[in-house]
Amino acid sequence: MVDKVVIVGGGFAGLTAAKRLGRADVSVTLIDRTNHHLFQPLLYQVATGGLSPADIASPIRYILRRQHNVRVIEDIVTGIEEHAVVTSSGRLPFDHLIVATGATHHYFGNDDWETTAPGLKTLPDATRLRAMILEAFETAERTGSRDLTFLVVGGGPTGVEMAGAIAEMAGHTLRRDFRTIDPAAARVILVEAGERILSSYPKSLSRKAAAQLEALGAEVRTGWTVTDLTPETATLKRGDETETLDNAATIWAAGVKASPLGAALVPLGAELDQAGRVMVSPDLTIPGHPNIYVAGDLVSLQQNGSPIPGVAPAAIQMGRYVADRIQGEITGDFRYKDKGNLATIGRSSGIADFGRIRFSGFPAWAAWLGVHIFFLIGFQNRLLVMIQWAWNYFTRNRSARLIVRYGEEERPS
Repeated sequence: MVDKVVIVGGGFAGLTAAKRLGRADVSVTLIDRTNHHLFQPLLYQVATGGLSPADIASPIRYILRRQHNVRVIEDIVTGIEEHAVVTSSGRLPFDHLIVATGATHHYFGNDDWETTAPGLKTLPDATRLRAMILEAFETAERTGSRDLTFLVVGGGPTGVEMAGAIAEMAGHTLRRDFRTIDPAAARVILVEAGERILSSYPKSLSRKAAAQLEALGAEVRTGWTVTDLTPETATLKRGDETETLDNAATIWAAGVKASPLGAALVPLGAELDQAGRVMVSPDLTIPGHPNIYVAGDLVSLQQNGSPIPGVAPAAIQMGRYVADRIQGEITGDFRYKDKGNLATIGRSSGIADFGRIRFSGFPAWAAWLGVHIFFLIGFQNRLLVMIQWAWNYFTRNRSARLIVRYGEEERPS
C-alpha cells in the first residue's frame, strides 16, 4: 500500500517537499488556498511598480506538472484530525502530513489598523499597496496638495526595502510625470520601535543601511512607536514626545504572526508560542505524532540558543529535510544552515552579511540580484525579471505603475 502524504501550503517549504517527493513511492496531495506559488521576497517590487504580479508567481500545477504522483488541490483547510485533513470540500486521509502555511501580518492587538495600514504577504496585498501609493500622488496632483507623506512602520527587511523603493520612485521615477506637484518633495518616513533598523544584522550594516536610506531622501526614526492610526493621520510616540503626521499612505511591516492554521494542531497536543507558531520537536514533528510535520514560517524552534528565522532559505531546508525523513533517507534532527542575509535599499545599494564577510553598496545590491534570480521558480520568470530589472536600472522607469481597483474600489468614470 502506497503511503499518502498531504502537504498543506504551496510556499517555499511545501513546494520544496512536494518536488523532492516527486519520484518517491508515495502519493502526494498538495493543498493551497491559491493556485500559485509566490516568491514573497519580491512582493515589495510589485507594490512599488517595479515588477508585475506574474513575474514573481507561477501556477503550482505547472511547477509540478512532471511529477505524476503529486496531486494539487486549490482549497481551504478548516481543521486537522489525527489521520485526516478537513477542507471546505471534505476530508483527506493521510499517513504523513506536512503543515507549511506560513505567516501573516501582526498588528499587536490593533487588528482594526489593517484596513488603514495594509501589510505585504500576498499578491492582492501588493496590488492594493501599489494602488494606494500611486493614488496618493494622483490625489495630490488633482487637489494641488503639497503635503505628501508615506509612513512605513517596521524597520525589518520588508520595511527597509519598501521605504527605499518608495523614496526612489518619488525622487526619480515619477519626477517628470506630474505638472502640479513635485513627487520628489514627498516625505518617506521609516519608523522602527527598536534602537536600530535591521536588528538581525550587525550594527555596522544597520548604520550603513540607514545612511543609504537617508541618501535616497527617506527619514529613519528609531525608538518611535505608532499609538494611533486613521486613514488620514498617524500618531507616533517616543518617550514623552508625541507627533501626529498627516500621512497619505501607511504601509505596515512591523511584524508577523503565524498562520491561524497552527491552532488546528493544538487539539492534537501541539503548543504555540506568543506569535502563534507551532513549537516543534527537533525533527520538526509535534509531540506524540511522528507522522505530522510542521515547516517554514509556522515553525517555532531554537537552534544554538536562537530561533530559526522565518526566511525562504530556512523554509526550503525544512522542506527538503521533511521529505527526506518521510522517505527514510535521514533520521537525525533538523539543522538550519545559515547562508547569510541580504537586503536591498533602492537602486545600486544594499547590505550583505555572510558571517565573517560583510559588505554594502553596489556589490551587496548585485549579490542580492543574483541570489533572488537564482531562487525564482522557472526560467521564464528569471528571464522576465532580469530584463525588467535591467530596463529599470538604465531608465529608472517602473513600468508596472498601474492602479487597479476591484469591486467597490472602482472609481466611476
